[in-house]
Amino acid sequence: MRVFMQSLALAAVVVAGLAGPYAQAADPAKKELVFGATAGPYSDQIKLGIKPILEKQGYSVKIIEFNDYVQPNFALAQGALDANVFQHEVYLRNFASKNKLDLVEAIKVPTAPIAIYSKKYKDVKSAPDGVTVAVPNDPTNLARALVVLQQLKWITVKPNTDPITVSEKDIAENIKHIKLVPLEAAQLPRSLDDTDFSFINGNFALASGLKLTSALALEDTTPVYQNLVAVRTADLNKPFVQDIIAAYKSREFLAVTDKSFQGFVKTDYQRALEAKQ
Repeated sequence: MRVFMQSLALAAVVVAGLAGPYAQAADPAKKELVFGATAGPYSDQIKLGIKPILEKQGYSVKIIEFNDYVQPNFALAQGALDANVFQHEVYLRNFASKNKLDLVEAIKVPTAPIAIYSKKYKDVKSAPDGVTVAVPNDPTNLARALVVLQQLKWITVKPNTDPITVSEKDIAENIKHIKLVPLEAAQLPRSLDDTDFSFINGNFALASGLKLTSALALEDTTPVYQNLVAVRTADLNKPFVQDIIAAYKSREFLAVTDKSFQGFVKTDYQRALEAKQ
């Protein structure tokens, strides 16, 4: 409840409109940083790995947790945040374009893949025809779920369909006669009590106590679906953003990833660091 109220409070500030310095790009010499992140692993990555590194460099770091995929980008664009961590590049690109927000990717981060869970079945092979499957209701994450459903041979999609934009209208055959139940991503963990299977984004799965090792099928996460640090475009080349990028690329953060975020899809720069060890 505390996290939810924090999110609502910040959202209220943003919706009301921020004036003065909040609406401007951050000062290049600033030393007070405010990150926004969905509650769970991406907030924890900052808390355990990034915040200590930045604080050693003299920064003061605050983390604001959100329970949705909408307010963090508005808060960032308005200046209430200096960076956020919760989305992949497809979502950022679509959201920023639709809402005319001048936001950009700074760096990819280790990512928990979207996965399918069930309280009723021990594996996907035991699923009978006609099961209900909860899926994210935002287009980009729905597309990820549909790609996995095709890999499971529960559906087929029309030939030459772009896997990044695939939607329900692109389903060619519903082989298992499944019923899709679109829900907000944050509600998907709770849907396990009411549906046969649920696709749950990694951050919400882990925040609700689910483990990646208990998933019945994991997405093969490609770079476009790896989560990222987003910043205002005007801030991208400023020292504080470059320091954030350097913190994520550090061996210290790689060690935190290995210890506390096992099963996450590592970034290219982390794999390059491992190759040098």
